[in-house]
Amino acid sequence: MNRRITVVENILSANDQLAQENRARLDAVRLLGLNIMASPGAGKTSLIEQTVRRLAGQLRIGVIEGDIATSLDAERAQAAGAASVQINTGGNCHLEAQMVRDALNQLSLDDLDLLIVENVGNLICPSGWQLGTHISVLLASVTEGDDKPYKYPTMYRGVDVLLINKVDLLPYIQFDMDYFRRGVEILNPGVTTFVLSCRTGEGLEAWLDWVLQSVQQFRQADR
Repeated sequence: MNRRITVVENILSANDQLAQENRARLDAVRLLGLNIMASPGAGKTSLIEQTVRRLAGQLRIGVIEGDIATSLDAERAQAAGAASVQINTGGNCHLEAQMVRDALNQLSLDDLDLLIVENVGNLICPSGWQLGTHISVLLASVTEGDDKPYKYPTMYRGVDVLLINKVDLLPYIQFDMDYFRRGVEILNPGVTTFVLSCRTGEGLEAWLDWVLQSVQQFRQADR
């Protein structure tokens, strides 16, 4: 076998082992973990802010923010009311299980009902790295164009939930929603989908209801 392939497989295998350990830690305290992925500027942090603010008093939410540099997103999440930890990858285009493990050590997991991990903005690398979270969420923005499922099939194929953001801008841009959703359906039939705008609040209630129900079901499930 090619040595480079062997090294990559070993790295991924080690990452998957750490991800399993992260999952076990979350399971032990019945803490549901979401891994939110998107391209840069799609609205991940805005979604997290809205989710934290609107569910205040109903859920205690922890946020792990992944960025190449700065702590700006963690500060925004904290200002919204979340317990937050910043991960700076120093150039890596994705989070890894080791990074999440270190961040978990900085949170009081017993005091949380939901953990949201905001992955680094990228439509390629994050899909290949398990973190130990339970649900993979992809946030797509209509400003990115309607061809993204066709260009980035691996990302769209591997997620549990799809959010289509910035729909308030549809009157002003060229975006064929039917074409976009056909591409998604080919790759990920029946994926749970929410159409919304973090700016205007359109469609957010359905997302928030899903979050609340998912947390409740997770905490009640036998583990």
